[in-house]
Amino acid sequence: PPVADPASPPEVPAAVAPPPEAPAVDKRAEAKTKLVEFAQKHHLNIIALGNGTACRETEELIAEVIASSLPDLAYVIVSEAGASVYSVSPIAKEEFPNLDATMRSGASIGRRLQDPLSELVKIDPQSLGVGLYQHDMGRRELKEALEGVVESCVNQVGVDINTASAPLLRYVSGLNQLVAREIVEHRKTK
Repeated sequence: PPVADPASPPEVPAAVAPPPEAPAVDKRAEAKTKLVEFAQKHHLNIIALGNGTACRETEELIAEVIASSLPDLAYVIVSEAGASVYSVSPIAKEEFPNLDATMRSGASIGRRLQDPLSELVKIDPQSLGVGLYQHDMGRRELKEALEGVVESCVNQVGVDINTASAPLLRYVSGLNQLVAREIVEHRKTK
């Protein structure tokens, strides 16, 4: 305890004295620096920003970086619907065996910007929140209807058989899950 002597200032034992204050860390400035370094290292020209938790705060930070340091960089806000379902799915674990669920979710969000159809076919359509009345239909009926729409889109748009994933290839007319997997495996051997 401090020793109080009216004739001198109180003496505080060294073990009780508060440590010198560490300089305050500006977390926002630190985040901006990391973002600039990452963008420059990987030659980014666009950022896919998920519309979930802290989206607006992150958007603000990215906009500040663009304005101050990286004027050629852009960002797009991407729907995160179903990303958490995908991140724990067998498909995600097969595609990214060395990443945790959070990183797999982030990869999915980024790839949605590159090729939305190719990425969204990996998610159970009911997990996407496709409409206000989706729960008024039976689960099986909804699944069949949504898969019909996806199949129609895939066959209308087409796919690159040299790069398409098995989940996307299975929607191509004349292909099934087994043939789609065999095509992907054949590509890996070349």
